[in-house]
Amino acid sequence: MRLTRLTVQDLRSVQHLELAPGAGLNLITGANGAGKTSVLEAVHLLAYGRSFRGRVRDGLVRTGAAAVEVFAQWDELAPEGARQRRAGLRHAGQGWTGRLDGAPVAQLGELCAALAALTFEPGSHALLSGGGEPRRRYLDWGLFHVEQGGEGAAFFQTWRRYARALKQRNALLKQGGAAGRQLDVWDAELAAAGEPLDAYRQRYLERLQPFFARRSQALVPMLGGARFEAQSGWRSEQLSLADALLLARDRDMASGFTSIGPHRGDWRITHGARPAHEALSRGQAKLTALAVLLAQAEDFAERRGQWPVVLLDDLASELDQAHQQRLIAYLHASGAQVFITGNERPLALEGFENVTMFHVEHGRLV
Repeated sequence: MRLTRLTVQDLRSVQHLELAPGAGLNLITGANGAGKTSVLEAVHLLAYGRSFRGRVRDGLVRTGAAAVEVFAQWDELAPEGARQRRAGLRHAGQGWTGRLDGAPVAQLGELCAALAALTFEPGSHALLSGGGEPRRRYLDWGLFHVEQGGEGAAFFQTWRRYARALKQRNALLKQGGAAGRQLDVWDAELAAAGEPLDAYRQRYLERLQPFFARRSQALVPMLGGARFEAQSGWRSEQLSLADALLLARDRDMASGFTSIGPHRGDWRITHGARPAHEALSRGQAKLTALAVLLAQAEDFAERRGQWPVVLLDDLASELDQAHQQRLIAYLHASGAQVFITGNERPLALEGFENVTMFHVEHGRLV
Protein backbone atom coordinates (compact mmCIF):
# COMPACT_ATOMS: atom_id res chain seq x y z
CA MET A 1 0.00 0.00 0.00
CA ARG A 2 1.32 3.45 -0.90
CA LEU A 3 -0.17 6.73 0.25
CA THR A 4 -0.18 9.29 -2.55
CA ARG A 5 -1.90 12.13 -0.69
CA LEU A 6 -2.53 13.00 2.94
CA THR A 7 -4.47 15.99 4.28
CA VAL A 8 -4.64 16.74 8.01
CA GLN A 9 -6.87 19.38 9.60
CA ASP A 10 -6.99 20.48 13.25
CA LEU A 11 -4.98 17.62 14.75
CA ARG A 12 -3.11 18.83 17.87
CA SER A 13 -0.89 21.74 16.69
CA VAL A 14 -1.65 21.14 13.01
CA GLN A 15 -4.21 23.55 11.61
CA HIS A 16 -3.86 22.42 8.00
CA LEU A 17 -1.22 20.27 6.37
CA GLU A 18 -1.14 18.48 3.03
CA LEU A 19 1.62 16.34 1.61
CA ALA A 20 2.28 14.02 -1.32
CA PRO A 21 4.47 11.20 0.04
CA GLY A 22 7.10 9.34 -1.93
CA ALA A 23 6.68 5.65 -2.71
CA GLY A 24 9.59 4.53 -0.50
CA LEU A 25 11.32 6.27 2.41
CA ASN A 26 9.72 9.47 3.71
CA LEU A 27 11.44 11.57 6.38
CA ILE A 28 9.49 14.16 8.39
CA THR A 29 11.70 16.45 10.49
CA GLY A 30 10.91 19.23 12.94
CA ALA A 31 11.58 20.46 16.44
CA ASN A 32 9.85 18.90 19.43
CA GLY A 33 6.19 19.92 19.38
CA ALA A 34 6.33 21.12 15.76
CA GLY A 35 3.72 18.58 14.62
CA LYS A 36 5.77 15.89 12.87
CA THR A 37 4.38 13.07 15.00
CA SER A 38 0.88 14.36 14.27
CA VAL A 39 1.36 13.40 10.62
CA LEU A 40 1.88 9.78 11.67
CA GLU A 41 -1.01 10.05 14.13
CA ALA A 42 -3.29 11.08 11.27
CA VAL A 43 -2.46 7.95 9.28
CA HIS A 44 -2.78 5.79 12.40
CA LEU A 45 -6.16 7.38 13.20
CA LEU A 46 -7.49 6.49 9.77
CA ALA A 47 -6.13 2.93 10.01
CA TYR A 48 -7.15 2.16 13.61
CA GLY A 49 -9.88 4.64 14.56
CA ARG A 50 -7.71 5.83 17.45
CA SER A 51 -4.42 7.60 18.10
CA PHE A 52 -1.39 5.79 19.46
CA ARG A 53 -1.11 8.62 22.03
CA GLY A 54 -4.50 8.27 23.71
CA ARG A 55 -8.19 8.79 22.99
CA VAL A 56 -9.42 11.29 20.42
CA ARG A 57 -11.20 13.34 23.07
CA ASP A 58 -8.00 13.66 25.14
CA GLY A 59 -6.24 16.48 23.35
CA LEU A 60 -6.11 15.17 19.78
CA VAL A 61 -8.45 17.85 18.43
CA ARG A 62 -6.68 21.21 18.08
CA THR A 63 -7.68 23.75 20.73
CA GLY A 64 -10.62 25.81 19.49
CA ALA A 65 -11.51 23.42 16.66
CA ALA A 66 -14.65 21.31 16.52
CA ALA A 67 -13.10 18.11 15.15
CA VAL A 68 -10.03 16.58 13.59
CA GLU A 69 -10.26 15.76 9.89
CA VAL A 70 -8.04 13.39 7.92
CA PHE A 71 -8.19 12.53 4.23
CA ALA A 72 -5.95 10.00 2.49
CA GLN A 73 -5.57 8.64 -1.00
CA TRP A 74 -3.53 5.53 -1.68
CA ASP A 75 -2.75 2.84 -4.23
CA GLU A 76 -3.14 -0.83 -3.40
CA LEU A 77 -3.17 -4.24 -5.03
CA ALA A 78 -6.46 -6.12 -5.27
CA PRO A 79 -7.45 -9.44 -6.87
CA GLU A 80 -8.59 -7.51 -9.94
CA GLY A 81 -5.29 -5.58 -10.10
CA ALA A 82 -3.99 -2.22 -8.86
CA ARG A 83 -6.57 0.32 -7.76
CA GLN A 84 -6.70 3.75 -6.18
CA ARG A 85 -8.64 4.27 -2.97
CA ARG A 86 -9.54 7.24 -0.80
CA ALA A 87 -10.92 7.70 2.68
CA GLY A 88 -11.88 10.57 4.94
CA LEU A 89 -12.63 10.76 8.66
CA ARG A 90 -14.01 13.59 10.77
CA HIS A 91 -13.78 12.81 14.48
CA ALA A 92 -14.97 15.14 17.25
CA GLY A 93 -14.15 12.80 20.14
CA GLN A 94 -17.74 11.77 20.85
CA GLY A 95 -19.05 11.37 17.31
CA TRP A 96 -17.55 10.78 13.89
CA THR A 97 -18.41 10.63 10.21
CA GLY A 98 -16.47 8.90 7.47
CA ARG A 99 -16.39 8.21 3.77
CA LEU A 100 -14.67 5.44 1.83
CA ASP A 101 -14.25 5.62 -1.93
CA GLY A 102 -16.87 8.35 -2.11
CA ALA A 103 -19.56 6.57 -0.08
CA PRO A 104 -20.50 7.14 3.58
CA VAL A 105 -19.57 4.41 6.05
CA ALA A 106 -21.81 3.22 8.86
CA GLN A 107 -19.11 1.64 11.03
CA LEU A 108 -15.64 2.88 11.87
CA GLY A 109 -14.35 -0.64 11.24
CA GLU A 110 -15.08 -0.22 7.53
CA LEU A 111 -12.50 2.57 7.35
CA CYS A 112 -10.01 0.71 9.51
CA ALA A 113 -10.26 -2.34 7.26
CA ALA A 114 -9.38 -0.33 4.17
CA LEU A 115 -5.99 1.17 5.03
CA ALA A 116 -3.37 -1.07 6.65
CA ALA A 117 -0.60 0.61 8.66
CA LEU A 118 1.79 -0.61 11.35
CA THR A 119 3.27 1.83 13.87
CA PHE A 120 6.49 1.61 15.89
CA GLU A 121 6.65 4.47 18.40
CA PRO A 122 8.03 5.24 21.87
CA GLY A 123 5.17 3.38 23.57
CA SER A 124 5.41 0.21 21.47
CA HIS A 125 7.32 -1.71 24.16
CA ALA A 126 4.01 -1.73 26.11
CA LEU A 127 2.93 -4.42 23.65
CA LEU A 128 5.06 -6.72 25.82
CA SER A 129 5.07 -5.05 29.22
CA GLY A 130 1.53 -3.65 29.42
CA GLY A 131 -1.84 -5.31 29.98
CA GLY A 132 -3.41 -7.86 27.67
CA GLU A 133 -5.66 -5.52 25.65
CA PRO A 134 -2.95 -4.28 23.23
CA ARG A 135 -1.86 -7.87 22.60
CA ARG A 136 -5.43 -8.95 21.83
CA ARG A 137 -5.79 -5.96 19.48
CA TYR A 138 -2.57 -7.01 17.76
CA LEU A 139 -4.02 -10.45 16.97
CA ASP A 140 -7.39 -9.08 15.95
CA TRP A 141 -5.80 -6.52 13.60
CA GLY A 142 -3.98 -9.27 11.76
CA LEU A 143 -7.00 -11.54 11.53
CA PHE A 144 -9.18 -8.66 10.38
CA HIS A 145 -6.81 -7.49 7.64
CA VAL A 146 -5.01 -10.49 6.22
CA GLU A 147 -7.84 -12.26 4.43
CA GLN A 148 -10.64 -9.77 3.92
CA GLY A 149 -13.67 -11.28 2.26
CA GLY A 150 -12.65 -14.78 3.41
CA GLU A 151 -11.32 -15.76 6.79
CA GLY A 152 -11.07 -12.10 7.79
CA ALA A 153 -14.80 -11.51 7.27
CA ALA A 154 -15.69 -14.71 9.12
CA PHE A 155 -13.42 -13.72 12.00
CA PHE A 156 -14.99 -10.26 12.23
CA GLN A 157 -18.49 -11.75 12.42
CA THR A 158 -17.34 -14.10 15.19
CA TRP A 159 -15.64 -11.24 17.04
CA ARG A 160 -18.78 -9.08 16.86
CA ARG A 161 -20.99 -11.98 17.95
CA TYR A 162 -18.78 -12.57 20.99
CA ALA A 163 -18.64 -8.86 21.88
CA ARG A 164 -22.43 -8.60 21.70
CA ALA A 165 -22.94 -11.71 23.89
CA LEU A 166 -20.38 -10.48 26.41
CA LYS A 167 -22.14 -7.12 26.70
CA GLN A 168 -25.50 -8.84 27.30
CA ARG A 169 -24.09 -11.28 29.83
CA ASN A 170 -22.38 -8.50 31.79
CA ALA A 171 -25.60 -6.50 31.85
CA LEU A 172 -27.43 -9.50 33.32
CA LEU A 173 -24.70 -10.11 35.89
CA LYS A 174 -25.12 -6.57 37.18
CA GLN A 175 -28.78 -7.38 37.90
CA GLY A 176 -27.70 -10.02 40.40
CA GLY A 177 -30.18 -12.77 41.30
CA ALA A 178 -32.79 -11.49 38.85
CA ALA A 179 -30.70 -12.77 35.94
CA GLY A 180 -31.60 -16.39 36.58
CA ARG A 181 -32.17 -18.56 33.55
CA GLN A 182 -31.39 -15.79 31.09
CA LEU A 183 -27.72 -16.39 31.83
CA ASP A 184 -28.02 -19.89 30.37
CA VAL A 185 -28.93 -18.39 27.00
CA TRP A 186 -26.02 -15.95 26.96
CA ASP A 187 -23.57 -18.50 28.33
CA ALA A 188 -24.41 -20.69 25.36
CA GLU A 189 -24.03 -17.78 22.94
CA LEU A 190 -20.75 -16.69 24.52
CA ALA A 191 -19.35 -20.21 24.28
CA ALA A 192 -20.55 -20.66 20.69
CA ALA A 193 -18.64 -17.55 19.60
CA GLY A 194 -15.80 -17.64 22.13
CA GLU A 195 -14.27 -21.01 21.29
CA PRO A 196 -13.99 -20.22 17.53
CA LEU A 197 -12.62 -16.76 18.40
CA ASP A 198 -9.92 -18.33 20.55
CA ALA A 199 -9.12 -20.85 17.79
CA TYR A 200 -8.71 -18.03 15.24
CA ARG A 201 -6.23 -16.25 17.50
CA GLN A 202 -4.23 -19.38 18.28
CA ARG A 203 -3.94 -20.32 14.60
CA TYR A 204 -2.84 -16.79 13.77
CA LEU A 205 -0.07 -16.88 16.39
CA GLU A 206 1.12 -20.19 14.97
CA ARG A 207 1.15 -18.63 11.49
CA LEU A 208 3.24 -15.71 12.73
CA GLN A 209 5.75 -17.91 14.55
CA PRO A 210 8.31 -18.45 11.72
CA PHE A 211 8.25 -14.75 10.78
CA PHE A 212 8.73 -13.75 14.40
CA ALA A 213 11.53 -16.24 15.01
CA ARG A 214 13.49 -14.83 12.06
CA ARG A 215 12.99 -11.18 13.00
CA SER A 216 13.86 -11.86 16.65
CA GLN A 217 17.03 -13.68 15.64
CA ALA A 218 18.03 -10.71 13.47
CA LEU A 219 17.30 -8.06 16.12
CA VAL A 220 18.01 -9.72 19.50
CA PRO A 221 20.07 -12.86 18.80
CA MET A 222 21.47 -12.84 22.35
CA LEU A 223 18.03 -13.83 23.71
CA GLY A 224 17.96 -17.13 21.86
CA GLY A 225 15.06 -18.73 20.03
CA ALA A 226 11.81 -16.78 20.47
CA ARG A 227 8.36 -18.30 20.64
CA PHE A 228 4.79 -17.12 21.12
CA GLU A 229 2.69 -18.84 23.78
CA ALA A 230 -1.08 -18.34 23.56
CA GLN A 231 -3.32 -18.05 26.63
CA SER A 232 -7.03 -18.62 26.03
CA GLY A 233 -8.54 -16.70 28.95
CA TRP A 234 -9.83 -19.86 30.62
CA ARG A 235 -8.44 -23.32 31.33
CA SER A 236 -9.18 -24.43 27.79
CA GLU A 237 -6.95 -27.51 28.08
CA GLN A 238 -9.24 -28.82 30.85
CA LEU A 239 -12.68 -27.30 30.25
CA SER A 240 -14.94 -26.18 27.45
CA LEU A 241 -15.84 -22.51 27.64
CA ALA A 242 -19.45 -23.43 28.40
CA ASP A 243 -18.39 -25.51 31.44
CA ALA A 244 -15.93 -22.85 32.58
CA LEU A 245 -18.63 -20.17 32.43
CA LEU A 246 -20.98 -22.32 34.50
CA LEU A 247 -18.30 -22.91 37.15
CA ALA A 248 -17.49 -19.19 37.27
CA ARG A 249 -21.11 -18.03 37.46
CA ASP A 250 -21.35 -17.46 41.20
CA ARG A 251 -18.11 -15.49 41.20
CA ASP A 252 -19.21 -13.50 38.16
CA MET A 253 -22.59 -12.67 39.73
CA ALA A 254 -20.83 -11.45 42.87
CA SER A 255 -18.44 -9.24 40.88
CA GLY A 256 -20.90 -8.14 38.18
CA PHE A 257 -18.74 -9.01 35.18
CA THR A 258 -17.55 -12.00 33.15
CA SER A 259 -14.18 -13.09 34.50
CA ILE A 260 -13.18 -15.68 31.88
CA GLY A 261 -13.23 -16.01 28.11
CA PRO A 262 -11.32 -14.76 25.06
CA HIS A 263 -11.73 -11.15 26.24
CA ARG A 264 -9.27 -12.18 28.99
CA GLY A 265 -7.02 -14.05 26.55
CA ASP A 266 -3.41 -13.10 26.08
CA TRP A 267 -0.07 -14.24 24.70
CA ARG A 268 3.49 -14.05 25.91
CA ILE A 269 6.96 -14.59 24.48
CA THR A 270 9.60 -17.01 25.68
CA HIS A 271 13.28 -16.87 24.72
CA GLY A 272 15.58 -19.88 24.73
CA ALA A 273 18.52 -18.06 26.33
CA ARG A 274 16.56 -16.13 28.98
CA PRO A 275 15.01 -17.57 32.15
CA ALA A 276 11.22 -17.25 32.12
CA HIS A 277 11.14 -15.03 35.24
CA GLU A 278 13.79 -12.59 34.00
CA ALA A 279 12.41 -9.33 32.62
CA LEU A 280 13.67 -7.85 29.37
CA SER A 281 15.65 -4.63 29.50
CA ARG A 282 13.94 -1.61 27.96
CA GLY A 283 16.18 -1.90 24.90
CA GLN A 284 15.46 -5.61 24.50
CA ALA A 285 11.73 -4.95 24.93
CA LYS A 286 11.80 -2.32 22.16
CA LEU A 287 13.62 -4.63 19.75
CA THR A 288 11.37 -7.57 20.60
CA ALA A 289 8.25 -5.42 20.08
CA LEU A 290 9.70 -4.34 16.74
CA ALA A 291 10.24 -8.02 15.81
CA VAL A 292 6.59 -8.71 16.73
CA LEU A 293 5.35 -5.87 14.49
CA LEU A 294 7.61 -6.80 11.57
CA ALA A 295 6.45 -10.42 11.78
CA GLN A 296 2.89 -9.20 11.32
CA ALA A 297 3.93 -7.00 8.40
CA GLU A 298 5.73 -9.90 6.69
CA ASP A 299 2.73 -12.17 7.10
CA PHE A 300 0.48 -9.43 5.70
CA ALA A 301 2.81 -8.99 2.72
CA GLU A 302 2.93 -12.71 2.00
CA ARG A 303 -0.83 -13.13 2.09
CA ARG A 304 -1.94 -9.85 0.53
CA GLY A 305 0.93 -9.36 -1.95
CA GLN A 306 1.80 -5.90 -0.57
CA TRP A 307 3.26 -4.37 2.54
CA PRO A 308 1.22 -2.21 4.92
CA VAL A 309 2.33 1.39 5.34
CA VAL A 310 5.05 1.49 8.03
CA LEU A 311 5.17 4.39 10.54
CA LEU A 312 8.36 4.87 12.60
CA ASP A 313 8.04 7.69 15.12
CA ASP A 314 11.21 9.27 16.57
CA LEU A 315 13.33 6.42 15.25
CA ALA A 316 16.70 7.85 16.35
CA SER A 317 15.66 7.96 20.00
CA GLU A 318 14.20 4.45 19.94
CA LEU A 319 17.03 2.50 18.28
CA ASP A 320 20.80 2.84 18.16
CA GLN A 321 22.36 3.69 14.82
CA ALA A 322 23.34 0.13 13.92
CA HIS A 323 19.78 -1.13 14.45
CA GLN A 324 18.37 1.89 12.60
CA GLN A 325 20.53 1.12 9.58
CA ARG A 326 19.59 -2.57 9.55
CA LEU A 327 15.89 -1.76 9.91
CA ILE A 328 15.89 0.88 7.17
CA ALA A 329 17.85 -1.38 4.80
CA TYR A 330 15.41 -4.23 5.48
CA LEU A 331 12.33 -2.06 4.88
CA HIS A 332 13.87 -0.40 1.84
CA ALA A 333 14.58 -3.82 0.30
CA SER A 334 11.01 -4.93 1.02
CA GLY A 335 9.56 -2.12 -1.10
CA ALA A 336 7.38 -0.87 1.75
CA GLN A 337 6.35 2.76 2.01
CA VAL A 338 7.91 4.06 5.22
CA PHE A 339 7.40 7.27 7.21
CA ILE A 340 10.13 8.24 9.68
CA THR A 341 10.06 11.21 12.06
CA GLY A 342 13.00 12.87 13.78
CA ASN A 343 14.41 16.21 14.86
CA GLU A 344 16.89 15.97 11.99
CA ARG A 345 17.93 13.57 9.27
CA PRO A 346 19.24 10.38 10.98
CA LEU A 347 22.76 9.32 10.08
CA ALA A 348 21.29 5.89 9.38
CA LEU A 349 19.67 7.31 6.22
CA GLU A 350 23.02 8.20 4.67
CA GLY A 351 23.59 6.18 1.53
CA PHE A 352 19.89 5.77 0.74
CA GLU A 353 18.78 7.55 -2.38
CA ASN A 354 15.36 8.94 -3.23
CA VAL A 355 14.39 9.80 0.34
CA THR A 356 11.40 12.15 0.22
CA MET A 357 11.90 14.83 2.87
CA PHE A 358 9.39 17.08 4.65
CA HIS A 359 9.94 19.66 7.38
CA VAL A 360 7.25 20.78 9.82
CA GLU A 361 7.31 24.03 11.80
CA HIS A 362 4.51 25.18 14.12
CA GLY A 363 2.11 22.66 12.62
CA ARG A 364 2.78 23.68 9.02
CA LEU A 365 4.71 22.03 6.22
CA VAL A 366 7.57 24.24 5.04
